[in-house]
Amino acid sequence: MSRNVKPAVWLVLAFCSALIAVNRAYAAEEVLARTPPMGWNSWNKFGCNVSEQLIKDAADAMISSGMHSAGYEYVVIDDCWQVARDANGNILADPQRFPSGIKALADYVHSKGLKFGIYSDSGTKTCAGRPGSRGYEYQDARQYAAWGVDYLKYDWCSTDTENAEAAYTTMHRALLASGRPIVFSICEWGKSKPWLWAKDVGNLWRTTGDIYDCWDCKKEYSTGWLVILDQQVGLETYAGPGHWNDPDMLEVGNGGMTVTEYRSHFSLWSMLAAPLIAGNDLKNMPAEIKEILTNKEVLAVDQDPMGMQGRRVRKNGDMEVWAKQLQDGSRAVVLFNRGASETEVSANWEDLGYPSRLPATVRDLWNKKDLGKFTGQFSAKVPSHGVVMARVTP
Repeated sequence: MSRNVKPAVWLVLAFCSALIAVNRAYAAEEVLARTPPMGWNSWNKFGCNVSEQLIKDAADAMISSGMHSAGYEYVVIDDCWQVARDANGNILADPQRFPSGIKALADYVHSKGLKFGIYSDSGTKTCAGRPGSRGYEYQDARQYAAWGVDYLKYDWCSTDTENAEAAYTTMHRALLASGRPIVFSICEWGKSKPWLWAKDVGNLWRTTGDIYDCWDCKKEYSTGWLVILDQQVGLETYAGPGHWNDPDMLEVGNGGMTVTEYRSHFSLWSMLAAPLIAGNDLKNMPAEIKEILTNKEVLAVDQDPMGMQGRRVRKNGDMEVWAKQLQDGSRAVVLFNRGASETEVSANWEDLGYPSRLPATVRDLWNKKDLGKFTGQFSAKVPSHGVVMARVTP
């Protein structure tokens, strides 16, 4: 009888151990991405030209530039790191570009006090034609956990007739079963309206197609940030701590727009409580771009713990007012000028949810100075394609 008891005991212990790991993952999931994730991703600037050295350089630059101290923490390899699967189905990194392997690279990123992210796809192939995770979800999730992955961006190419909610739920469960807390970024391009179903599946979900480094353009598979901004109107009720609308990664600093336009792009993404995933060359970042990405007063709007997504409260032609309620009762406000010339834009207290007779202090977040006390409204001249971003505190 004793010979039968021991295997049974080990079976129970193994089951309990697995159950504990899953429960820990569920518990950790509850606190993942309590504020919108902040970090860097390789795709917008480097595309498939990724390597071990590039990721190390990005991690080093995130520290030396002051971005980490400003709140950025994830360093994410996008597509093209993987080349094949071995005889057992294990995903393999490109041995030429990642000679030390992904585990060693993750360890390097972690040694800097940062977190490490990776990319895969719900289909049979990634968007660049590399091996996807379809049919390998649990195996890949276990591998990511073993490597020390903290963030997974999961794309939607080569998916044929797959159901998005079912496909992403499968990977969500696989990540939980891995026992490691991993932020899950759903990159389904908004095709199946993930804001309606993804709250309990992922921590963030793309709401649109890909962003392009331009003010207001439309390409075959991507659009300028202004087009994407308009598509966020009406989605604000679906965002909150642990689950965020994702209007795609930042193009700030990639050369297709002016500094004024990049400041507008960053301001509105912060108002949207969007994940702030930089996509520029951190190692060779001009001072004016660093100043945009590391403005702590603007970042505090994005990272406000209340987790409310801002909304457009007034539009008059090219003049817009966006507002976001903050935890302390103040409001973040953006006066936005889409037009070709400087114009004055006003924010009325009633649009912000305040009574018109309420006195309030207004602080300019980009110039980092108090503008004084106002009652009922405040106005400012806003440059073409620019913003005035302020905090209104009663």
